[in-house]
Amino acid sequence: MAGPQGLTMIFPVSSKEYSMTTRREALASSAKVATLMAAAGLWPAAVLAQAGGWDKAAFEAKTLAEVAKAYGGQAPAANAGVSISGPDIAENGAVVPVGCATTLAGVKRLAILVEKNPNALAASFDVTDAVEASFNTRVKMGQSSNVYAVALMNDGKVFFAQKEIKVTLGGCGG
Repeated sequence: MAGPQGLTMIFPVSSKEYSMTTRREALASSAKVATLMAAAGLWPAAVLAQAGGWDKAAFEAKTLAEVAKAYGGQAPAANAGVSISGPDIAENGAVVPVGCATTLAGVKRLAILVEKNPNALAASFDVTDAVEASFNTRVKMGQSSNVYAVALMNDGKVFFAQKEIKVTLGGCGG
């Protein structure tokens, strides 16, 4: 068959000339790669746990003071250099957008806590001087609650800001 400018176009005669990966083959290959990564210790959860990046005590803490203690910080104090953003009223507690930021120098970790959740610590971000200490995420809230932005400083001081967010439809099964 003649194509544009007199070029001859060749079409495959049988499907055996060009093999196309099926969905089943792609899933099987992905499962094999995931198994090998997990066996080699390269699976992200395994790497994080081995490196000690997941602080179980902090995520199991129920209050702001317990989280500060788990991170090795002092008693928390309110500070205008730490800010929290979020809606005054969240229509769906399953996805509540919140943000935390600080203008303070020497911060090593920013965290978001939801006071009335079963586990108060909702997110934790390690900060270096190379990044701007400002993060946005979505958290799950079971009921209306105070939400805290917590800044853990290099010298062990802990500063926070709080905002009350009202939830009309609970996100933790309510």
